[in-house]
Amino acid sequence: VVIRPGESIPVDGIIIEGSTSVDESAITGESIPVQKDKGDKLIGATINKNGSVKIKASEVGEDTAISRIIALVEEASSSKAPIAKMADKVAGVFVPVVMGIALVTFIVWLVLGYDFSFALNRAIAVLVISCPCSLGLATPVAIMVGTGKGAENGILIKSADALETTHSIDTVVLDKTGTVTKGKPVVTDIIGFDIDDNEFLKLAASVESASEHPLAEAIVEKAKEENLTFSSPENFTAQSGRGIRADIDGKKIVAGNEQAIREAVGNNSGFDSVFDKGNELASQGKTPMYFMADDKLIGIIAVADTIKDDSKEAIEALKARDIDVVLLTGDHKNTATAIAKQAGINKVIAEVLPTDKEEHVRKLMEAGHKVAMVGDGINDSPALARADVGIAIGAGTDVAIESADIVLMHSSLKDVATAIDLSKAVIRNIKQNLFWAFFYNSVGIPLAAGVFYLSLGWKLSPMFGAAAMGMSSVCVVSNALRLRGFKPKNIKNNKSGNDEIVLIENNEKKKEGKTMTTVINVNGMMCGHCKATVEKVTKAVEGVSNSIVNLDEKNVTIEYAEGTDLEKVKKAITDAGYEVV
Repeated sequence: VVIRPGESIPVDGIIIEGSTSVDESAITGESIPVQKDKGDKLIGATINKNGSVKIKASEVGEDTAISRIIALVEEASSSKAPIAKMADKVAGVFVPVVMGIALVTFIVWLVLGYDFSFALNRAIAVLVISCPCSLGLATPVAIMVGTGKGAENGILIKSADALETTHSIDTVVLDKTGTVTKGKPVVTDIIGFDIDDNEFLKLAASVESASEHPLAEAIVEKAKEENLTFSSPENFTAQSGRGIRADIDGKKIVAGNEQAIREAVGNNSGFDSVFDKGNELASQGKTPMYFMADDKLIGIIAVADTIKDDSKEAIEALKARDIDVVLLTGDHKNTATAIAKQAGINKVIAEVLPTDKEEHVRKLMEAGHKVAMVGDGINDSPALARADVGIAIGAGTDVAIESADIVLMHSSLKDVATAIDLSKAVIRNIKQNLFWAFFYNSVGIPLAAGVFYLSLGWKLSPMFGAAAMGMSSVCVVSNALRLRGFKPKNIKNNKSGNDEIVLIENNEKKKEGKTMTTVINVNGMMCGHCKATVEKVTKAVEGVSNSIVNLDEKNVTIEYAEGTDLEKVKKAITDAGYEVV
């Protein structure tokens, strides 16, 4: 199958000719296009961005990834059980029970020697004062007002079940791309070397203006925001995965990733400190791009998918309500951890496929949690359908919106907390309505039956009984209408924002635990070879998941599992010929 730029990939397959970059955000959630070369696997329903490739189909029809996602959605949706409503059950037996009480009342008064008229009045009073209406109205009116109020605030609630269930949510699972983040790459860092930042950005935008890569679009967009005028590139050439070249105002510009620049300059160790800076940016979840002018490195531009303006505030609001927040994403763990740190999320599950998302949500539910899943893409659909409450971002895909129970039309995470507050207000209102309905009937029926007549002389005329019955319904409806005064709350989290991030490994064989971080100062590291050696020996220590050397600051950052012996890490560094300070 030949796939041209801009086309959707029709089946799962393997590239046998050509290379390209692919937008896999619909499946994996990764907003940055992924480079694909010969031998790499492509997933159906993803978008080919800027290269023509020939693929050999490996899975078709029901065996493709997108078909398996659809099957999971259907299975999860059909497995949901409706919430049993106590009011409906009571109302179903209320009428025959009341008729029985009225008949017993009539017979008892006749047996006690009272005349037919007196006994009949007591029986009729029982019938007219009893109020199945108040019981029947208690739930639906509150739900009707609640869903209407939700719509006013841009929260579309698809069913009464969803509105009722939302109040008990104790865990909110968030997708990253398009949910916590904006879903579009933007320039985050501009680092020029012996060149003015605006001049550097102008050169970078000039060469990238001829490229179709999404990262290039981010750089050009940044230059436009800064009102910079850039030149048209000449002799432009692009090699997929190997960067681009062009002549700009007489300068030969080369732009690309670390691999492309290393190929351009050869094994020049003088650039190691620059690449270290790029790796530092990459560890923060950013994508660094390097630029050369006339064989001289002039700077780095980092691009990333940044968090939405209100994401941090929304997550703080959820924490203030004692709700656990989990970031669940297909992105690399470094990117996921960086975004989690910015947003204030303490639990991260990264590098997961759509089927894994559904599985992680199911595990949380099996552990006794009431789970809400918030997402916007096709890849989130199985998890949205599986969760106790699926919440879709309004700007998301039709598949996600169809799978969800609640849709946030403003695409704001702050509305998740509002939806939970609204559900709690509705449930509280329903309980109040049911209490007063039961209280009214438990007092009114004995009074109408004449239970207090012999001892206190109290009896109730059927006319007043009918009036009381009407008033009970009015009271229930009036109480439900109080929900129209509901307003979103702005509850701030007073807890410390310096909590550790727990990276939950996406592997059943690994134990879930805290990922700790420490920085060790090391003397004797001078070059890229030293950097590679220290990173290699430290990663070999049991419990160490990652290590990043900073040659400029002469230190190494160690990421390790809780309980790891750091003395072994220091010994490994010393044994390699370096001094631990």
